[in-house]
Amino acid sequence: MIDVLIYLTVGAAAGVLAGLLGVGGGLVIVPVLVYLFRTQGFDESIVMHLAVGSSLATIVATSMGSIRAHHRRGAVRWELFRRLTPGIIIGGLVGAWLASILETLWLQRIFGAFVIIAGLRMLLSSKVEWHNDLPSQLFVSAAGAVIGAISAIVGIGGGTLTVPYLAWHRIPVVNAVATSSAVGLPIALSGAVGFLISGWGNSALPGWSSGFLYWPAIFGVVAASVLTVSFGAHLAHTLPVATIKRVFAVLLLVVGAKLVIG
Repeated sequence: MIDVLIYLTVGAAAGVLAGLLGVGGGLVIVPVLVYLFRTQGFDESIVMHLAVGSSLATIVATSMGSIRAHHRRGAVRWELFRRLTPGIIIGGLVGAWLASILETLWLQRIFGAFVIIAGLRMLLSSKVEWHNDLPSQLFVSAAGAVIGAISAIVGIGGGTLTVPYLAWHRIPVVNAVATSSAVGLPIALSGAVGFLISGWGNSALPGWSSGFLYWPAIFGVVAASVLTVSFGAHLAHTLPVATIKRVFAVLLLVVGAKLVIG
């Protein structure tokens, strides 16, 4: 019961931050799950894999509400979604496979480095300048594969990568954000399936696991985050978001550095 309450708390915090700051839940969920899994005595060789896979599974559920909200506003560019998705699915599966063959320490360091980059980007608040139109389908698919692979390895929905890529290619930010939320579903789905398959039958898995997906954590995080994301969006209109964003960015830098050091 205590573990379930902790997972609900993690989900509530991730939902509030997603609504308040627009950050992906994976940046919050993965490091907390790693800490919790270690305190619960899970096998050290799989704690990072279990955290990343479970994070991706939560994004499968939580992304659907975000997609509906953006679609109602007509902001999702579905033609871009269709162009990116084939590469993203392949990249997500490959990324999950690559993560499965990495030792926990190296997977942790890769995630930590990504968190540091995300924190610096948030802290500096640099704007992406428009460059040129989207290239041919081959290059778009290749970009999707890279986005999917990196996102699967670090357990995020890909917004940190997809939004700048689309904005770089002359897609208005409102459409880039909305389309990124839609793209997050195939990223998370392919990555979660990849972690399920790659971890299937692993002798170190705890009970209530399917591959590298730990269901108590997944259900707890999803149940709370779905309820709190709208509250976070409400807070965005009443709190000094810019200041909170800078504080959160510094926190990401500290967490990322700790994970990289190991």
